[in-house]
Amino acid sequence: MNCDIHLSEKLGVYADEVRRGLGIEIVPPCVNRSESGFAVSEGKLVYALGALKNVGLEATRLVTKARGDKPFVNVFDFARRVDLRQFGKRSLEMLVRSGALDELDRNRRRVLESLDALVAYSAAVFDQSNSDQRSLFGDAGEDLPEPRLASVDDWLPDERLEEEQAAIGFYLSGHPLDDYALALKLKGMLTLAELREKAERDDGAVGRVGVIVSGLQERKSGRGTRFFRMNISDPTGQATGIALFPENFDEVRRVLESTSQVIMSLEARPHEGQFDPVGRSAVPIDGVVAAGASAGIDVLIDAPEAVASIASVLTRFKDDSSVKGRGPVRITAFSVQLPDGATQDVPVDIGEGWPVSPQIKGALKSLPGVLAVEDLAM
Repeated sequence: MNCDIHLSEKLGVYADEVRRGLGIEIVPPCVNRSESGFAVSEGKLVYALGALKNVGLEATRLVTKARGDKPFVNVFDFARRVDLRQFGKRSLEMLVRSGALDELDRNRRRVLESLDALVAYSAAVFDQSNSDQRSLFGDAGEDLPEPRLASVDDWLPDERLEEEQAAIGFYLSGHPLDDYALALKLKGMLTLAELREKAERDDGAVGRVGVIVSGLQERKSGRGTRFFRMNISDPTGQATGIALFPENFDEVRRVLESTSQVIMSLEARPHEGQFDPVGRSAVPIDGVVAAGASAGIDVLIDAPEAVASIASVLTRFKDDSSVKGRGPVRITAFSVQLPDGATQDVPVDIGEGWPVSPQIKGALKSLPGVLAVEDLAM
């Protein structure tokens, strides 16, 4: 992997083989654990900082040299020990988006929107150090006030994954379709791994798979047939450079222009150990999952503060036409203490017509104070 450290498409294929083929865990990029190149630690593959997009090896060496044997404590400590001016803002953005600073501050959006302040703080610290000024109480910079970080909510799970994919080149810590796995299985869909296993076992297979499309291109064959070339992935793996030959090209183009999450009909045949399926059709995933899906959801909470966050997520997606699943939502406060000392769950119905797709369920589950998101019993 170090030989192809700047080829993210190849790294995605290698990462699949490492995790699923060899059963080796991959540690996501981390400024406290990663080196410039790929490394092995305690039987795990530690992702390389130098493999992130727009992050050069020289920049990553600034991090590893400053870290030494002493992990960074928080983003301010990081800014005091690494001259962020030398690192460059674009490279810093990739660190944040990839999750490499999560051990220092888990709110990636807050750190990203505070980079200008952190770079200015770092510059002041190093300017003070270079001018041989020192605090009466310690090293350079310790007497400088730490900047105020942006007061913003973190990205939702899907947004975090998209930002991560932009920095790494593929989905590493999770996949946008993780929350769809059960719904797709109930609809009789295969995973890419299942399609591959079936093709190898039966010398060919056909199936419908929920996938994320990336790198979409329109092409023409030598005979003038229009088709698409793309990469596809799901939580179990990926296939790069596959061809899609739909009967209704213009209709499928509209689908692929409107969403990257689709149900694709695929044909696969084993060829010299390679998995190279061919697509025949594609439809939006939410339309398929919404048909016959749960009529509503019950959000279980153990903290009153969670209500505002739940309302924010639901309101944000209420008018989003791409979210097909709609229904009633109930918020249930778990084990509320009554005046007599007893405890009781207190349900509150907040109305009909709210978005209740798997994506929304996943977003709600990630909120602080939310214990679970369950289907409403009808």
